Amino acid sequence: MKVLVACEYSGVVRDAFAARGHDATSCDLLPTENPGQHYQGDVIDIIGDGWDLMIAHPPCTHLAVSGARWFKDKQAEQAEALDFVRMLLDAPVHMIALENPVSIISSKIRKPDQIIQPWQYGHGETKATCLWLKNLPVLVPTNIVEGREARVHRMPPGPDRWKERSRTFDGIARAMAEQWG
Repeated sequence: MKVLVACEYSGVVRDAFAARGHDATSCDLLPTENPGQHYQGDVIDIIGDGWDLMIAHPPCTHLAVSGARWFKDKQAEQAEALDFVRMLLDAPVHMIALENPVSIISSKIRKPDQIIQPWQYGHGETKATCLWLKNLPVLVPTNIVEGREARVHRMPPGPDRWKERSRTFDGIARAMAEQWG
């Protein structure tokens, strides 16, 4: 399959699909952290290039309910972020998974099809992750483990905090590739 992983700089999901033989490309405004097929630029430039599957990770800065105390001050940014989410969900791609934390997407667009946790895929951590799906089944847990550490939630402030908080866990990426590829 031809797979687009939108808004991914890390290459984690892209590499999971590539490891299973798919033609996988990540796309982000940032350069990729890992060597591999990567388009550095706006996803709008390549969204119509005949993808079979798109997994999209739109920025959650103006969407996540963890930042609700600032919502009143960023109405325009939220509207723009929601328009971007709608564009991704309406993309000319047969199968789509859009991933985001618990966010206003649920109340402004639609409820997610599934909420997953890293501990269901081999990582002893909590980080509720919502999935909005088009022509894809829900992900089945692959490795339920003990431990419910909220490491991601408790990361200290720093210049790369947002990058580390947005990184997809390897077990979730592998499950996506195995079950949706």
